[in-house]
Amino acid sequence: MSDFKHESDNSKDYKPVILITGCSSGIGLALAKLLIEKGDYRLILTAREGSLKRIREGGVSESDSVRIWPLDLNSMQSIDSFFSKLHLDWNVIDILVNNAGISYRGVVEHMDPDSELHQMQVNYLGPMALIRKTLPSMRRRGRGKIINISSVSGMLAMPTMSSYSASKYAVEGASEALWYEVKPLGINVCLVQPGFVNSNSFKNVYFSESSHPKGRGTFYKDYYDSMEPFVAKVMGLTTTTPEKVAKKVYWAIQKQNPPLRIPASPDAVFFYYLRRLLPRRLLHHVLFWMLPGSVRWAKQYTNKRPQAFIRRILRSVGIG
Repeated sequence: MSDFKHESDNSKDYKPVILITGCSSGIGLALAKLLIEKGDYRLILTAREGSLKRIREGGVSESDSVRIWPLDLNSMQSIDSFFSKLHLDWNVIDILVNNAGISYRGVVEHMDPDSELHQMQVNYLGPMALIRKTLPSMRRRGRGKIINISSVSGMLAMPTMSSYSASKYAVEGASEALWYEVKPLGINVCLVQPGFVNSNSFKNVYFSESSHPKGRGTFYKDYYDSMEPFVAKVMGLTTTTPEKVAKKVYWAIQKQNPPLRIPASPDAVFFYYLRRLLPRRLLHHVLFWMLPGSVRWAKQYTNKRPQAFIRRILRSVGIG
C-alpha cells in the first residue's frame, strides 16, 4: 500500500476503515449491520460479484461511510483489483475481518485435489493474501488489527469435514505465528472461534465429485447419514446466532489488546476446556463415542466392533 496517510488519520474524528469479507449472509452481514448502527467506522463490505445483491437485500446500502465491493478470494486478480480500487478511495485498511469461507462435505477418501485447493484457497490462501496486502500500511502507521473468523473445527476436526477442518487449522496456526510477528509493530491479531451457529449455512456446503450424494457410493454411507442430520439438528437447536457472534467480533474491534483466541459460542467454550482437561490419549476415543451412530459405522465392512473399541479405551486409561 502507498505511504499516503489519510488527512484525518490523527484526528479524534477519524473513523477507522474496516474491511469485512463474506458479507452476503450470516456473521458477515450481521457484523455489517451492527457496525453501521454504531456509526463509528467506515466499512468496506465484500462478497463475490454474484452475491453482492444479497447484501443490499439484507438491508444494507452504500453511503458516505459504506462501500459494497466485489471480492473473490478464489482469484488473485480479484484481490489485486480490489486493492487498486482501494488506493483510489479510502486508501488504507485499519481493521481486517477475514470472515468469508466455504465448507466442503467429504471424507478424506472422497476429496480430490481441485476440491482441496478450492477449500484452502477461500478459507486460507485468500485470507493470507489479504493480510499480506494490508500489513505494509499497518506496519508503517504502527497500528492495525487483523481478526480472523475461525471455528471449533480449528480446535477439533470432525469426520466428513476433513478439508474444512484443515483450512481452519491452517488459519489458526498462521494467526498464532502472525501474533508473534506483528505484536512488536503495534498490530493485533485475533481469532474468533464460533461453534455451531443457528443459520442455514449447513445447506450451503460444497461436494467433491465423490462426496456428492449421487456419487458417494455405500462404503461411507453410515458416516454421511449420521453426520448430515446431526449437524443440521445442532445448528437448528443452538442459541448462538450470527448476531451474537458479531457482538464478539465487535468486542474484539473495540478492545485495545484483544486476546489471540476468543471462543464465540457455548460449545466452543466447552470444547476449548474439554481438549485441555481430558488426557490426550483419551480425548478422541471419547469424542468418537459421542458422535451419532459412530459405533455402527462400516460394520458390514470390518471385523472391528464396539467391544474392541471399549477395550481400547479401557487400556488407554490403564484398565484391563
